[in-house]
Order: sequence, then C-alpha cells, then structure tokens
Amino acid sequence: MRGDTSALPESDRFDLARARPGTPAIMAVINRTTDSFYESAATLDEAIVAVEDAASAGAQIVDIGGVRAGRGREITVDEEIDRVCPTIEAVAQAHPHVLISVDTWRHEVAEAACTAGAGLLNDTWAGVDPELAEVAARHEVGIVCSHTGGLSPRTDAHRSRYGLHAGDVVDSTLAGVVELAEAASAAGVPEERIIIDPTPDFGKNTYHSLRLLRELERFTGSGYRVLLAISRKDFIGEAIGDVGPGERLYGTIAATALAVEKGAAMIRTHDVRATADAIDVTLAITGAAAPKHTVRGLR
Repeated sequence: MRGDTSALPESDRFDLARARPGTPAIMAVINRTTDSFYESAATLDEAIVAVEDAASAGAQIVDIGGVRAGRGREITVDEEIDRVCPTIEAVAQAHPHVLISVDTWRHEVAEAACTAGAGLLNDTWAGVDPELAEVAARHEVGIVCSHTGGLSPRTDAHRSRYGLHAGDVVDSTLAGVVELAEAASAAGVPEERIIIDPTPDFGKNTYHSLRLLRELERFTGSGYRVLLAISRKDFIGEAIGDVGPGERLYGTIAATALAVEKGAAMIRTHDVRATADAIDVTLAITGAAAPKHTVRGLR
C-alpha cells in the first residue's frame, strides 16, 4: 500500500523542486544489498534504521537500491522488487516528509516502486530501458538521467573510447544526459521533475571523472538541475592514492564542496552529517545562505 501523505501539511513535504543550486538537497544512499562496495542495509530492519539516521542527520531524499552497481550475482526483477518495495512502503509510512528515490534501471521495478510510494526514479544506467521514463510520466514522479558511455548494466569501464585524458568526455556526457532528459520530457515528464547526473566512474576513468567535476558549470548551466553521485567513488580514492572506500570521506567532502559551489542541486552520499556540514559552510562562504549561529564577537 502506498504511503498516505494526505494529512501532511504541504510545507512539510519535500518537493523535488526545492532541490536547486544554492539550496542543494541531500540524497542518502540506502543499499538493500549484501554486496555493495561500501555499506549495505541488507535487512528491512537495517534499512529502516539507516533511513531514520539519514533523516535525522539532514537528508531530504533517500535512494533505495536493491542491486549492486558493479559486477555480482544476477538479481532477478522479482528479487529486486522484494528487496526495495517493502522498504519503500515502510519509509513512506514512517517518514512521509522524505522523498523516496529508487535506484533501478528496470521499468518493472520502477512501476512497483512508484506504487509502493517512490517519488523519484534514479536511472543510473542511462536509459537502457526506455520504458522507465514512461513509468515516471504515468506516476507523475521525477527521473534522473545519467551517462554510462554505452555500458550495459553492472559492467565496468575498460579502456574507454575517450582515451586517457580526452576532454571530449564532457561534450559526450553532456550531450548524452540532455538527450535522455529531452526523451523523458517527450514521454510526458515535466522539466521540473527531470534531473541530470554526469555519473562519474560509470564508463569513465579517473581523469574523465575529474574533468567532469572541473567543468561542472557546463552541466549546471544546461537548464537542468544536476545530481552529483560521487560518494566514496574510485576516482576520489585514486586522486588521493591507492585508497579504499573506507578512507575516502575527506576526499569526498572536498569534491562535494566544489560541486555545491559550482551549482549542484542534489548530492548523493553515504555520509549525511558530514555532507550537510560541508554544504552549510560552502553556502555560507559563497553568500548563498547565512551562517546558522553567529554570536562570535557580538557578546
């Protein structure tokens, strides 16, 4: 049963339109998997606790996924639905003010997730299933349009056609996400519900991912709002050295501050509290928001 938010005051519900440059939203990662590269909430109870913690720390959106992004054993459509939909239903009931996203590339899963209470489809595999946009339009939910360089779901980049340093990765990525955004619009998704994601690490080496962050203004200036999913990713670790996911928080926060300054509207993260602090300080420095407690030198 879909979560009932009818009694919730409109001002208390998180609307996707609130995620904008200068007021970026935090999307917390909730992995209903057993083999994710960093953290998993493998059981329903663990996922509910993770959502509680994320919402308390400042997340306005939770992104619930049932399949590891990288290689691993096959997860069927039914198994993915069984992993994500009970979680979505429980979160919709317990946290009606939080926007629920589902990380999937399959339209069958998206359909079930929207019925359960999801309000955003995070398509991390770049429209490989074109029916996903039709589901978003039919259920009047948002959609994230990503770029994977033509990779099939759950495959890794290898000797990408962009070459080692090639700058045309930015041109190709921007063209790809805009093409998908326009296709979603043609399917009936309103522009205010369409988000683009340059998708670092997917179909790209570290040089490419860093180049996308360096030229992020090209994406934030496209007319579409930008989601940055950079939390503890490989390009962060390789920028620092031979560093695993567990040691990539500080690097992630540095990249997050840069992305916020360049106009990202949403930040997807495993570390909500640290991300919230980084956003607050970045916006205070740029003048986009006031500091939250200013008594130094005044008393």
